[in-house]
Amino acid sequence: MHFISQELEDYIEKHSEKEPDLLAALNKETYQKVLLPRMLSGHFQGRVLSMLSKLIRPVTILEIGTFTGYAALCLCEGMQENGQLHTIDNKEELETIQRKYFNKSPWGGQIFQHLGDAIDIIPKLELKFDLVFIDADKENYLNYFEMVVPKMNKGGIILSDNVLWSGKVLEPLQKNDISTKVLLEYNELLKNDPRVETVLLPIRDGLTVSRVI
Repeated sequence: MHFISQELEDYIEKHSEKEPDLLAALNKETYQKVLLPRMLSGHFQGRVLSMLSKLIRPVTILEIGTFTGYAALCLCEGMQENGQLHTIDNKEELETIQRKYFNKSPWGGQIFQHLGDAIDIIPKLELKFDLVFIDADKENYLNYFEMVVPKMNKGGIILSDNVLWSGKVLEPLQKNDISTKVLLEYNELLKNDPRVETVLLPIRDGLTVSRVI
């Protein structure tokens, strides 16, 4: 679902920061070689992630759901010099393209890839995070949130992607639609949980910004 017209989306991109050449190359290769390339954050959302990271200036970043690494590189743009980003994905076949572009960036040695189930990996990360980006299987969003909140530094930011789910959050819930059901519960949790303050932005497929109090 397009929440705004394609013409307006094009205008927004044209009047936002230019997509860096490395990310443009990753964007192109993702669409050429990887299934479901629309999962990639893309130019406009990528610039939003970059800007948020530059405002936050995180030392430690956690990304749940790497895909081909586009969002990770955007988030690294605001990371402090001594920072590190840990990114988790369960698709082994994507590790090569991720690392290829990570190593081409200035942050290759500061990006740590974790292969496997995020539910198993997150508890093993003995770190406190300034910035977390949740962009993985929607069925586990509630679990991911509960696991990362105790690992956040005070004032840390949790970003959650796809929270409008192509507009399905406004449609009658289908009996077997687990993803939409969980996202409806997740959006209510973020709105009412006293541990965070939240704003839901209608960017692309919905991006929630939650600040840990």
